[in-house]
Amino acid sequence: MSLRSLAAFLVCLLVPLCALAQAPASSAFDTKAKQAFLIDGSTGTILFSRREDETVAAASLAKAMTLAVVFKALRAGEIGLDTTYPVSEHAWRTGGAPSGTATMFAALKSQVRVEDLVRGVAVQAANDACIILAEGMTGSEGAFATRMNENARALGLTSSHFANATGLPDPGNRVSMRDMVTLARHLQQSYPEFYRYYVEPEFEWNRIKQRNRNPLVSMKIGADGLVMGFAEDAGYGLVASVERDGRRLFLAMSGLSSDKERLDEARRIIDWGMTAFVTKTLFKAGETVAEASVYGGNSGRVTLVTPQNVDVLLPVDNAERLSARVVYSWPLRAPVAPGQQVGVLRVWNGDRFLREVPLETAGAVEVGTLTRRARDALQELLFFWL
Repeated sequence: MSLRSLAAFLVCLLVPLCALAQAPASSAFDTKAKQAFLIDGSTGTILFSRREDETVAAASLAKAMTLAVVFKALRAGEIGLDTTYPVSEHAWRTGGAPSGTATMFAALKSQVRVEDLVRGVAVQAANDACIILAEGMTGSEGAFATRMNENARALGLTSSHFANATGLPDPGNRVSMRDMVTLARHLQQSYPEFYRYYVEPEFEWNRIKQRNRNPLVSMKIGADGLVMGFAEDAGYGLVASVERDGRRLFLAMSGLSSDKERLDEARRIIDWGMTAFVTKTLFKAGETVAEASVYGGNSGRVTLVTPQNVDVLLPVDNAERLSARVVYSWPLRAPVAPGQQVGVLRVWNGDRFLREVPLETAGAVEVGTLTRRARDALQELLFFWL
C-alpha cells in the first residue's frame, strides 16, 4: 500500500457494549411491503429495513421533493406565500380538471398564490399545483426537475432521480425508501412553518372542497404527513411521519397490492414501531468513546468523544449482542484541534445496523519535535509495507 493511499485507510476499533444485551428474543416483525424503511425520528435508529435502497417508480412520492424545493425558496426569500403564478394550458391539461388525476381545479389562465398552490400539493397531492409551481419558479418542468435533483444530491438522496414535479409516469422518476425517509425527516425538522400544511383536513379551490387525500391523517394514529403514491409497476406506496406520546417515526413503504393493504400495513408497522422498543443510552455527550492515533504530534493519541448522547432503540425483549465500531482515517495528522470531527461511531444490534454518529476530538495535539515526526514516519512506513 502506497503512502498516498494512507488517508483512505480506515481503522475500525471494536467498542464493547455487551452489558446492554437482554433475552429472550420474540419473533421478528414482518410486513407485506416489498420495500420498507422505518426509523426513530429522535435517534435515527433504524427499526425496520427491507430493500430500502432499491429504486421504484416515484409516482406521487416525488411531490415531497417538489415541496422541498418550494420550502427552501420560501425560506430564502426567493418567493413569498403571496407570490402568484399563472395557470398555463400545459398545467391545466396535464394536471388540471381535464387530466382525470389528482387536481386542485385551478382555472386555465388564472393566477394562483404560492400558499394556495402549496396547500394544493400538501393536502390534495394536486398535479396542476405542482406544474404551476415548477413553471412559475423556473420557467419549465424540466428546469424545475434539474433543481429537484440538485437539492436531492445536497440532502444525500443518492438513489433517487426526478424527471418532473408531479411524479407522473416517466422512466426518470425513481426513488428509494431510504431516500424518502431522509427527505421526510428533512421536511418535518427543517420547515415546521410550512410542514403544517400536510395535516390540514381539507382544502377548497374553485368552489370545490376536497378532503385531505392522505387517509393516515384522519386515522387518529398521530400521522401529520406526507404523501401516498401508486404506480403500475411499483404498486401502492407511502411516505409518512407519525408523532405519538413524544416519539416520532418516519416510514416509507412500497410494493403493496391495494390501498387497503397499504393502510393496514402502515398502521401495523407504526404501532409496532411505537410499542416494541425501548431507548438505551450507550454514551452520554462528551463521554470518551475511544482513542485515535496521531501522526507527528507531541502526543501519539487523542481522545474521541461524541458531541451528543448516543441513544438507540432496542426491542423490549432484545437478545442480540450490541456491537460498535469507531471508524477514522489512520493515523490523524498533527496538529489536531479540539472539537474536530475525525470519525464516526457505527452501532449494530446483532447483524442489524442501527445508526451512525459523528466523533470529535476532546483535546488538542500540537506538532511534535523533528525526532518524534521522524519516528512516526518510520512506524507508518513499516506498518504499510509489512
